[in-house]
Amino acid sequence: MSQKISEKMTNWRWAICSLLFVSITINYLDRQVLSLTWDEFIKPEFHWDDNIYGNITGLFSLAYAISMLFAGRFIDWIGTKKGFLWAIGIWSLGACLHAACGVFTELWVGLGSAAELTKATGDTAVVIATVSMYSFLVARCVLALGEAGNFPAAIKVTAEYFPKKDRAFATSIFNAGASVGALGAPLSIPPLAKAFGWEWAFIIIGALGFAWMGFWVFMYDKPETFHKKGKLVNKAELDYIEQDKLTEAIPVAVGEKKMPFGKCFTYKQTWAFAFGKFMTDGVWWFFLFWTPSYLRNSFDIKTTEGLGMSLIFTLYAITTVLSIYGGKLPTIFINRTGSDPYAARMKAMLIFAFFPLCVLFAQPLAYHFEPIMGRNVAWIPILLISMGCAAHQSWSANIFSTVGDMFPKAAIASITGIGGMAGGLGSLILQKSAGKLFTHAELTNMSFMGFEGKPAGYFIIFCVCAFAYLIGWTVIKSLVPKYKPITDY
Repeated sequence: MSQKISEKMTNWRWAICSLLFVSITINYLDRQVLSLTWDEFIKPEFHWDDNIYGNITGLFSLAYAISMLFAGRFIDWIGTKKGFLWAIGIWSLGACLHAACGVFTELWVGLGSAAELTKATGDTAVVIATVSMYSFLVARCVLALGEAGNFPAAIKVTAEYFPKKDRAFATSIFNAGASVGALGAPLSIPPLAKAFGWEWAFIIIGALGFAWMGFWVFMYDKPETFHKKGKLVNKAELDYIEQDKLTEAIPVAVGEKKMPFGKCFTYKQTWAFAFGKFMTDGVWWFFLFWTPSYLRNSFDIKTTEGLGMSLIFTLYAITTVLSIYGGKLPTIFINRTGSDPYAARMKAMLIFAFFPLCVLFAQPLAYHFEPIMGRNVAWIPILLISMGCAAHQSWSANIFSTVGDMFPKAAIASITGIGGMAGGLGSLILQKSAGKLFTHAELTNMSFMGFEGKPAGYFIIFCVCAFAYLIGWTVIKSLVPKYKPITDY
């Protein structure tokens, strides 16, 4: 089927971007089910404390980190279409598997209902806490195994469907699914748990992934394949997608040649990306996993009440809107100054790195105005945290896009997986440290910078989160000061 270059460009790349957006949304809905049910529903039933929850979130991060190392390579090996199907199928199964943890615990300890688990005391309560913790860890590991393939596949698809100048913007759009998932979670998960039980919240949300798989099968293929078939992607859109081939003197074969896995670790570009993820991924996951508990412990606000839902909803609504513009910022720099994609991205990331400093003021301002505002004072830390979260999502869209800037398409998922592993390890350290710190602070009534008990623990972690991005940016810039694509492998 012949097509004229002058014909109106198709826009199938944005349909694919929308599909990625939905997958990320489902991904983060699945992650949020535990954080929005553990404190109010799961904690009393299984006799958990902050340390157990920290163990579960921390080891989820470890499983995710290890899986990321191999998931990216798996995606590059098996291909984007099949790889994405495997990933979302496994994580949806893992999400639903959480619902069986209560039944398994009841069978193990010989009790017949959730009510009996809740009433248990002494050694029986300890056994319940231990068995349930390991049950959830198994389910979380399955979830982590599948979710590890999500971002490597999504970043690879973005490189297949968008030129370099548009990749950060496209990434910011589908990455906004993380915020939308977190946004919709407090409006859907607590009501589901309250109406049908926490188990059904995991099952219903987990089943969404299986529905997405059907759309992926029929909607995705490589743009050149669609063009050859004479549908969905015309010549004008294909030329737009492949415009970088005309402006960069890179051998055509490089983009298709497989990079040996060991070779990936020999480039400074890999280590720069990995360190940036190591320093910052844990910050996002901390706020994702711990904000509902922070509201409950600091302000006695539950996520099942109107104020709690409104706070979480507002947090991620602000994050969603601001982060999309953050992905557009490098494109604006490129169009106005003619700078290369990497230079524009690093300039934007430096701007984003300063915004998390807002988090430093979250608790001091809350405690200063609490006598005046009462429980409504929680709006102050939520608004400040939302600025940090928006900055993270903007940062994330751009740091992911540096992989496409520097590496050929055949290696993108592998490098993304390596960075994801580093981010998971950073998150493991932060989640585990947070759980132990909060438990210690509560038991010892620890004092730090005028705060006592758990508030002191939260303030310490907030300080870590505030400075993580500036440290990450400095190291990235030191390792890779200028734009230098990889062509020598």
